[in-house]
Amino acid sequence: MDLDSIDKKILMAIQRDATLTVQALGDEVGLSANPCWRRIKRMEEGGVIAGRVALISGPAVGLGLTAFVTLRTDKHNPDWLQCFADGVRAIPEIVECHRMSGEIDYMLKIIVRDIEHYDRVYQRLIAAVAGLADVSSAFSMERLKYGTAIDVRTV
Repeated sequence: MDLDSIDKKILMAIQRDATLTVQALGDEVGLSANPCWRRIKRMEEGGVIAGRVALISGPAVGLGLTAFVTLRTDKHNPDWLQCFADGVRAIPEIVECHRMSGEIDYMLKIIVRDIEHYDRVYQRLIAAVAGLADVSSAFSMERLKYGTAIDVRTV
């Protein structure tokens, strides 16, 4: 989808604050409400805007530990991949899963309360997914940067 400068301004604004009214958003980007609304709908229908969410602070709700888990496997067939994907999707503490290039096959981001909670997630993961050759975990000591916004101004 081709995005013009106004589309990009809309995207930057709603990534910063998805609660803006269409009128406030239009005022910010120099449009009246109806043309702004039409652009938003077009970008939603085109898959550019995938959804709108509220960002929750993990530590504020008692989930203050972030683990990054790297996985290696000797299995690379479609049936194993489906089993792995189903197993990962069934564990809500796993908030991200990426298939990687290089020596690591998969990387998970897991948000939990504490080490004991992480261990329970780990046990569920290895019970759900056979064929993992190596599971290594690293725990975030401090988050120096966090964001979900994609800078669309550069495209």
